[in-house]
Amino acid sequence: MCVYQFRHPGTSLRAKQILASRAFFVKGVAAHSTEAAKAALANFVWVSGFIVRQLPYSQANRTLCPVEPTLFRSRRERKLGENAAVCLEGVTKRFGDQIAVDNVTLEIRDGEFFSLLGPSGCGKTTLLRMIAGFETPDAGRILIGGEDMTGVPPYRRPVNTVFQNYALFPHMTVEQNIAFGLRMKGMPKSEIAERVAWALELVNLLGFEKRRPEQMSGGQRQRVALARALVNEPEVLLLDEPLSALDLKLRQELRVELMNLQERLGITFIFVTHDQEEALVMSDRVAVMNKGRIEQLGPTEEIYELPRTAFVAKFIGDTNLIPAVALEPRRVETSLGVFVLDEEDALTPGQKVLLSIRPEKIRLFREKPSLPNVFQARVDDIIYTGSENQYILWANGQRLLCETLNHDIQEPGHEEFDYDEAVWVALTPEKLVVIQEGLEETPHA
Repeated sequence: MCVYQFRHPGTSLRAKQILASRAFFVKGVAAHSTEAAKAALANFVWVSGFIVRQLPYSQANRTLCPVEPTLFRSRRERKLGENAAVCLEGVTKRFGDQIAVDNVTLEIRDGEFFSLLGPSGCGKTTLLRMIAGFETPDAGRILIGGEDMTGVPPYRRPVNTVFQNYALFPHMTVEQNIAFGLRMKGMPKSEIAERVAWALELVNLLGFEKRRPEQMSGGQRQRVALARALVNEPEVLLLDEPLSALDLKLRQELRVELMNLQERLGITFIFVTHDQEEALVMSDRVAVMNKGRIEQLGPTEEIYELPRTAFVAKFIGDTNLIPAVALEPRRVETSLGVFVLDEEDALTPGQKVLLSIRPEKIRLFREKPSLPNVFQARVDDIIYTGSENQYILWANGQRLLCETLNHDIQEPGHEEFDYDEAVWVALTPEKLVVIQEGLEETPHA
């Protein structure tokens, strides 16, 4: 019977549990429980990135029967842990008369990539700092792994933080920076060396051990900061806008690396950002914050496709907001005409709402189409972005933005148009989102 040693120096129960449940049987029984995972991995040394190597049978005390690992599933499809990694219960933080975080209650699940998204000053970083222990709530409490963190200092919390400015020691080498926290814990040198080697391989920095931070690029320094945090095997990794100082191309590359890394390790990531695209690409769920409160919480698709408030609709990508008044449960009057709504919408006559439609969901025609919610508009401006054309439209005082992919311009409803051309606009009912909350966030003309 084959026996394997798993290469990774850590002792994170969550990572071991995930690896056990996906990769092998323990004595012929699938290791899907915490107890089975602990039993399976109790006597194994981990060195590098969940790679296995075969050992002589005599070197192992446990018998592991390898099976095919679970095929990689899309982040959108994967099942998260049932337990909560972090719970916030009525958390409030004030700075003088300013309320930075206002009575936030939130549960972040085990193994989740969770993003706090919002503009500057919305309270997202303050919330992260309270989880880390750098700030103390004025009200409410924070639980990590089911334990109340009230009065627990940052260095005793099972979390590590990756900062926006990297916070590397300039006088230390890469390996010294990564090993710093382990040395402070008094860990044996041999184990420190193993963990540092694992962390360097994990972030693709083998061979950079002796360099100092000033000898490395911004992306490489960010990888060092990430390795320094992960080498301590936190239950939760906190990331405070770690990509914001990098150029666009590097940000796009690193966010994919972060996604894959989190998927491999199974550690809960809490990611703070003001970049909507980053949050949508990487996250399992997103909490959109505004003025210290959570405006909307949900999966990324829901946040984008079904915004509940005008703020969320405007902040997440581009959108068009059209004021409307209900005439019937599924008919509304706007400045552009009377529109029919989707069957799922039901309004009270006289009710004021906003209709939200994304620019890519608007269709333009030269001839009047046989579709509902059709009106005429004028092309005021055209913006070429390479992959798409953006049309700025005006219709009866309402400004609209429409986007058409360049490879679609020959298809009906996606033709190429000229400046000042009169066009027919179609807003299909199933693409209109009715917003009934947060109407004080009025659209800009």
